[in-house]
Amino acid sequence: MKPWRLKLHKLIHWEYWPLWAIYYPLFPVWLYFSIKARSFFFFNAANPSMKNGGMAMESKMEIYNMIPQQYIPKTVFISKEETPKLALEKVLVEGIRFPFIAKPDIGMKAFGVDKIHNKDEFKDYFLRNPEHFLIQELIPYANEVGIFYVRKPGEEKGEITGIVSKLFLSVLGDGKSSILELIKKDPRSHLQLEALQKKFGFKLNMVLDKGKEFILVPYGSHTRGAKFIDDTHRLNEGLLHTIDSICSKIEGFHYGRLDVLHSSIEELSEGKNFSIIEINGAGGEATHIYDPKHSLFFAWKEITRHWSMLNNISIINHKKGYSYLSFKDGRAMLRANGELEAQLKVI
Repeated sequence: MKPWRLKLHKLIHWEYWPLWAIYYPLFPVWLYFSIKARSFFFFNAANPSMKNGGMAMESKMEIYNMIPQQYIPKTVFISKEETPKLALEKVLVEGIRFPFIAKPDIGMKAFGVDKIHNKDEFKDYFLRNPEHFLIQELIPYANEVGIFYVRKPGEEKGEITGIVSKLFLSVLGDGKSSILELIKKDPRSHLQLEALQKKFGFKLNMVLDKGKEFILVPYGSHTRGAKFIDDTHRLNEGLLHTIDSICSKIEGFHYGRLDVLHSSIEELSEGKNFSIIEINGAGGEATHIYDPKHSLFFAWKEITRHWSMLNNISIINHKKGYSYLSFKDGRAMLRANGELEAQLKVI
């Protein structure tokens, strides 16, 4: 695809726009909610058990420790103060084998997330990662879904406000074209070309057999090319019961998105064959808005709807004694988050 066509594709498909272009027009809406709560950083009270309410700079390991352990992958915290050799020994002692997933303990947008296949890749990841990170066992389920959950303080039952299925970035062989050529045929994968070339190198010259799928990015990150499909219509009582029974056991959690690997929605609704790979708090997006069929106006409506719920929960918890962030601390959090994002982008 020619560069000008790729740029035009990005321009007319808002899902590829930078976050500031999507969210800045909604600043008056956030200002309204801030006035209502009497704090610009009201979100801190939404999830009292999470640092900053789960908006930013929270430790993923601390959140995993809050979740009933039978629902999450085996996870090991790796300190940068350790050596690569001792860190890998700790991972293997926990029964985690190659390949496994590595990701920053404090991170965002799947920056720095990688699949590690051997000792050399682990050592390389350890050395180029500037912060503490986590190692997780590879979960065998082929499907990933994001489920947005909201529960008002004091209420026993919550609600699911959005469901998004995530299609991993991949190419399908035609028996003639190289992986590189297949990548360039689709704007979604072409936009990831630089990162894919860095990851796969000469392997992109391989020709795939007709009908063979090659997974380019093995996790459901929109910033890494995954296609998001709005499956909110698949909500059912069984699914709500499964998610409610888990979230009600997480003390101080009222608002956020669960990212779940599963075998099928039907089995997930029965509480079978799934694993929670991450929980995002106040900073979690209702990512069903990124379904290509949705307009920007739909996205703005959904963002506003979720901010309203976030605001109401925060005000209720604030009245119970949970604090908002001061303006000074809120600005410091945003600054630290920006600096960390710049570091993670180059991992």
